[in-house]
Amino acid sequence: MENINLAVSCENLIKLYKTKDFEVMALQGLDLEVEAGELMAIIGSSGSGKSTLLNILGGLDRPTAGKISVGGVDMLKLSDHDLVRYKRESVGFVWQNSARNLVPFLTVQENVELPMIFTKAKQRREHAKMLLELVGLSNKRKSKTYELSGGEQQRVAIAIAMANKPGLMLADEPTGSVDTHTTGIIMDIFQELQKQGHTVIIVTHDLQISKRVNRVVAIRDGRNSSEYVRRSFYADTLNLVGTLQRKELDDEHDEHDELLTVDKVGRVQLPQDYIKSLEITGGKDKITAELEGDKILLSKARTADTNDQ
Repeated sequence: MENINLAVSCENLIKLYKTKDFEVMALQGLDLEVEAGELMAIIGSSGSGKSTLLNILGGLDRPTAGKISVGGVDMLKLSDHDLVRYKRESVGFVWQNSARNLVPFLTVQENVELPMIFTKAKQRREHAKMLLELVGLSNKRKSKTYELSGGEQQRVAIAIAMANKPGLMLADEPTGSVDTHTTGIIMDIFQELQKQGHTVIIVTHDLQISKRVNRVVAIRDGRNSSEYVRRSFYADTLNLVGTLQRKELDDEHDEHDELLTVDKVGRVQLPQDYIKSLEITGGKDKITAELEGDKILLSKARTADTNDQ
């Protein structure tokens, strides 16, 4: 798989975790398109399926059903051998807990060189030095990782993830345990990687990150429900997925518009605040839809019970 400009495509992605006593549907027909070289974020509450999606994209798990391709390659058709190669060469993974990326008894430089040993890459030392310069830690290359701050360890973890020049970078809560200043440094690094042609997908709870990415996809109940799209990026995004514009965001997010995602069969997830405002109960209440020019007007249907009140 070519390690540059990797686009991602997920169609009706389903993931079912099954044990002897119960079943959990982590993904329930998720559709997602990510352009090659895009910097985007995925948000959602705990249990929404965002980390499950990231694990599938990273080759750490396989979906129960659906379609997924990375760089035009059908991930479901990869053999176990090819999947190992994909994880080594085509995708880089950064965890919230940087210790998962670091070997404590090695120096920073040796940590960055380690993934290259498995792929028998040449000029490992020179490439490691370049990556450490990219993340601003050239002066720490001879230090042990336990001598670094948490933010510095996370930046080393990014360098390690980039060691084999992957086209796709996945980050699971990379700023979850660092301060605001370090968050800014980490996002600067991700933006630089995007400029170099890498596709970067970040799972986060930090809404401030939305100001630093082109697009934010919100996942709810195992499906993508809405998107926050940077206005300069809006025209390109309309070519990727069917979308229904909801409203402009408030002043805090004035660089983005929020869009509701329309899947391939026309389903839309209504925002929770709208549902609460209209006191809609799932499975009981009904919605009417009217086409008015280029707008779709949704209203809570009046039933016999409501008419009697």
